[in-house]
Amino acid sequence: MYAVIDVETTGLRAGWHDRIIEIAVVHVDERGRVRDEWCSLINPNRDLGPQHIHGISAAEAARAPAFAQLAGQISELLRGRTLVAHNLAFDALFLSSEFRHLGLTVPVDTQHGLCTMRLAPHFLPSAGRSLLDCRRAAGLAPHQAHSALHDARAAADLLAHYLTITGAPPPWAPTVASSRALPWPAVPAATAAAMRRRAPGVREPHFLTRLADRLPRQQEPRADAYLDLLDQALLDRDISATEADGLVAVAQSLGLGRADVRCLHKRYLTGLAGIALADGVLTPAERHDLDSVASLVGLSASAVDKALADAAGTAASPGRQFWQLRSGDVVVFTGTMHPDREEWEAGAEAAGLLVGAGVTKKTRLLVAADPDSMSGKAKKARQYGIPIVHPEAYRSMLENLLQPA
Repeated sequence: MYAVIDVETTGLRAGWHDRIIEIAVVHVDERGRVRDEWCSLINPNRDLGPQHIHGISAAEAARAPAFAQLAGQISELLRGRTLVAHNLAFDALFLSSEFRHLGLTVPVDTQHGLCTMRLAPHFLPSAGRSLLDCRRAAGLAPHQAHSALHDARAAADLLAHYLTITGAPPPWAPTVASSRALPWPAVPAATAAAMRRRAPGVREPHFLTRLADRLPRQQEPRADAYLDLLDQALLDRDISATEADGLVAVAQSLGLGRADVRCLHKRYLTGLAGIALADGVLTPAERHDLDSVASLVGLSASAVDKALADAAGTAASPGRQFWQLRSGDVVVFTGTMHPDREEWEAGAEAAGLLVGAGVTKKTRLLVAADPDSMSGKAKKARQYGIPIVHPEAYRSMLENLLQPA
């Protein structure tokens, strides 16, 4: 009977360029009982806007289906039901906008649905406008805001509260009756499965597990392309989902299996160990850094000990050149940052770096609020093989640049 919806978006302007990044639908019967629920992340093919609000990572969104791939399933979930949302005007605007991108007009608007926010003054005269305030006034428990599924469930609870107060039939019975007959266009069937956001604290498997497990080669493979990409990925001492995908792709293109890649990771770690031992002293910070890198590439602490021993035995021989930020390099920033991006840019210029407005082949580094960003700048940086790092990692790189030689 009812389809309670909620959407998380990249921003507030559906008619401009903001898009849906998560949508949830909860089916509720005439007595307010939940009968079914559905939720999926949506790949907007652009940056995700205020990630500190909705909490969706670019890594998750990049692997989610596009709206077009789920449009058929979404239309079936809404067809013949009365649309309900807390601030229906907002959710309906974005939902209808997504269908318009596909050349489709759907009966999704405030005239054919119910808004639990607009109904609140009739049932909860002392409540504020927010879903949290309305639930509090109704005696309902707080919920996890800015998650489409949790918000849709919370709005469904509020609708059930209204239905209990008003009795049967509810005053909006004519809207419910007319919703059943609303004409929906023919929408192509879904071509992808829904994908929910990961639970807090759940990490995806290490990228090494995606490589074939086979016997190592007789000779250690020469794979400078892989080592160069690994060096870039580890600049911020993290391996983003996009970087992990790139490492797997390069390894597979070179015909490297899991054992081969582990050999390369050990070689890389030995190179870092050589740098740490160059002054004859291994500080706790340097040891911690080596341990962190080892963990990221799937090696143990004992591998660090072995790398240090190997590096000490070959201290006189030149190691590989590692990526470094240099004065005069062009740096570009993207995403919502704290403090404001202008402050980051001013600090870069004060350190002797050049700040670019956009990414070109001359750009040396892209600093992104989320290194998995799908912004235009990030896409171009990946196309040109330009490293992408988090602002905090960039801050450390800047401090190293400013240290006297």
